[in-house]
Amino acid sequence: MAFLKRRRFVSVIGRKSELPAGLWMKCHGCQKVVYHKDVQQNQMVCTLCGYHYRVKARKRILWLVDMDTFQETHAGLQSVDPLGFVIPEVGFSYPEKLAQARQKAGMNEAMITGFAQIEGTRTVLGAMDFSFRGGSMGSALGEKFCRAAKDAVEHNLPLVVLAASGGARMEEGILSLMQMAKTADAVHEMNDAGVPYICVLTNPTTGGVYASFASLADITIAEPGAHIGFAGPRLIEGALKVKLPEGFQSAEYQFENGFVDIIVPRTKLRSVLGKLLRYLTPETRVEYPQATASAPVSV
Repeated sequence: MAFLKRRRFVSVIGRKSELPAGLWMKCHGCQKVVYHKDVQQNQMVCTLCGYHYRVKARKRILWLVDMDTFQETHAGLQSVDPLGFVIPEVGFSYPEKLAQARQKAGMNEAMITGFAQIEGTRTVLGAMDFSFRGGSMGSALGEKFCRAAKDAVEHNLPLVVLAASGGARMEEGILSLMQMAKTADAVHEMNDAGVPYICVLTNPTTGGVYASFASLADITIAEPGAHIGFAGPRLIEGALKVKLPEGFQSAEYQFENGFVDIIVPRTKLRSVLGKLLRYLTPETRVEYPQATASAPVSV
């Protein structure tokens, strides 16, 4: 390592280090120094401890689907300001915050939907992005999920959703909370039509999203270490007057208690989903002899 010029830099977690900038990073999980490029090539999973970093929705899609098969749908749907939400004292305007979120996340809403193939099996896919207002569910996100569910029913295709959310979007008030019932009803329609629904819970999946469509799938998958739950621990302890067990909202705890069917590392998710989709919908299998994953992308 002597040949590397040492200088101070700000690492990915905002702390200063004495390691070369851009080459190394301190893992959030094991607190060890790892080669940044190795983590990127491992789909943003630490090569030492398996810690899963948050990634944006479009990167998840690139890693998951067969090359050049994703066709986005309902891209024009985006939230409006139905309540005229504004806090004049701090200059907070909901439309301004939405514009900032669109620029930051590079998408119109906290979920992307579309048609795709996963290891040769056609499916409808939805991917949420926590970088867009914390993946919060407003009217537009609820509508996008319902339209994706409708696409799955009309085309007799399975629905796969990658969930990542902090809950309901407060700026839309009761209209946001109504999406819980609306999306749950969409899941019920898929059940009546016999359309398989798989949901992958990533870090974090909480609030109204988990209390509705994210917990109603036929098969529920979780990433290792994902934070999963409805309300925060302090709120639950205050309401129930009980002491909660350590790590009770982790993916591992949820799996042990039957709320998650299987925990799958991100690097193996594509193959596991491909196998499940072939089992559940053999008639949607298409001829795709060279179905390969998209190349890893930089972050």
